Amino acid sequence: MPVADLDPDTCFRAADSRDARFDGIIYIAVRTTRIYCRPSCPATMPKPGNLTFYPSAAAAQRAGYRACRRCRPDATPGSPEWDFRADAVGRAMRLIADGVVEREGVAGLAARTGYSTRQLNRLMLDRLGAGPLALARSQRAHTARILIEQTAMSFADVAFAAGFSSVRQFNDTIRVVYASTPRGLRAGADRHAKPRADQNGRVKAPQASLRVDLDLAVRRPFDGARLITFLADRAIAGVETVDETGYRRTLALPGGPAVVRLRPGEGHVRAELALTDLRDLASAVERCRRLLDLDADPVAIDETLAGSALLGPLVRRRPGLRAPGHVDGFEVAVRAIVGQQVSVAGARTVLGRIAEQYGSRLQDSRSLSLSKGRPDPPCPSTGSGNEGVPDLVFPGPIELAVADPADLPMPRSRGRALVVLAGAVADGGLSLDRSADRAEVRRSLLALPGIGPWTADYIAMRALGDPDVWLGTDLGVRHALTALAAGPATADQIERCRPWRSYAVMHLWHAAEAA
Repeated sequence: MPVADLDPDTCFRAADSRDARFDGIIYIAVRTTRIYCRPSCPATMPKPGNLTFYPSAAAAQRAGYRACRRCRPDATPGSPEWDFRADAVGRAMRLIADGVVEREGVAGLAARTGYSTRQLNRLMLDRLGAGPLALARSQRAHTARILIEQTAMSFADVAFAAGFSSVRQFNDTIRVVYASTPRGLRAGADRHAKPRADQNGRVKAPQASLRVDLDLAVRRPFDGARLITFLADRAIAGVETVDETGYRRTLALPGGPAVVRLRPGEGHVRAELALTDLRDLASAVERCRRLLDLDADPVAIDETLAGSALLGPLVRRRPGLRAPGHVDGFEVAVRAIVGQQVSVAGARTVLGRIAEQYGSRLQDSRSLSLSKGRPDPPCPSTGSGNEGVPDLVFPGPIELAVADPADLPMPRSRGRALVVLAGAVADGGLSLDRSADRAEVRRSLLALPGIGPWTADYIAMRALGDPDVWLGTDLGVRHALTALAAGPATADQIERCRPWRSYAVMHLWHAAEAA
């Protein structure tokens, strides 16, 4: 909500309820202590007259408040509003989280959203109480704090990985935002944290500078097991693997390839990253978060869907179900085209051949190993036919734009559609990341030969993160409705699922698999 629309009475009721659903959506600043908190902070609630409310941590920091050391408001999952909103501010927030300000500056951010720097700054100040630079600075500080408290990295490496241009800027920002020094934050974390031990009780040694292990915050409830199953069923050989140690895949990041292993835990997701360039850390974390849909508001989603007679039983059976996004929008588009009118297993086979033929293999997979110098644990078959350690980076639009449709392992008409799509993305005429205008992307996709409504909507759902996509013609959705003895979904049933129809589709897909 815009800064001007923050109603103090409503915000105070949210804070007084200690409801964690509002964490990351509003921030409570206490004028007497100059500290800001999350709504669920367990500290004694100050008098209403001593409180000010902000829509972002950056706005509170800009007003001179520091983060509470008890509830750590800067460590909450991101506001679900930024995944939901399709306007310029929402798209800009997703780009800032991906590190665009650090790589391209505010001018690059504005150009990507289609606004001038001045217009974008005005919009974000009105909506969030802080401009792009302040928001990027807040994110850098948050990333730095996580690295300080969860890793043994040197402070110089922390500053570099968090996106600061100098160690001095890093030290100054930590002092202003947290009223502490980097050394003080690490000492505080060491006092309260126990060393992580493996199953044999051995404590792991500190990781190398390009190995970073983090816990990603997540809102509950969180059906992590079903999420990993969904990814395992669609895992591309050489690019992704899923076994008892978690989900692993390669990433194509601005500074070079990377490998990540994700393991859902109790109230968090463990992310183990092996990077080529430490400056890619924020971008890698953001892509992992959107792959697993970690910034969703599961309580609000489940409450809406449970009101539907059609979906209520499914929601109660699987609370906290997520709608998986992806780490690369173009890869999702390729998956969508390949998956037209074929089974999941058939599409996976074709995608594996495309990755093998046109993808790039890691030149030194040992340098990006997640094993810390020891052999990786065995990776038994997950039932998807996908075994071994991922060492292939999925081909990008440049590689596939020059492919001969006749050489692609699919019908020639579908191959032509893939090549045309790759050309549109490669020349910059089509953007398939979460900064793009969803309606404009859909129009552009439908104008390409061989791409119909199902393909465009699937891309919007997973690549653009649109939470309100209804795939009514999807075979899995139809099978689920038949299994539920519901027949075709009525317009009223579909409308009741707004604005979370993508999650309704996920419930129906899982119901079809169970049937």
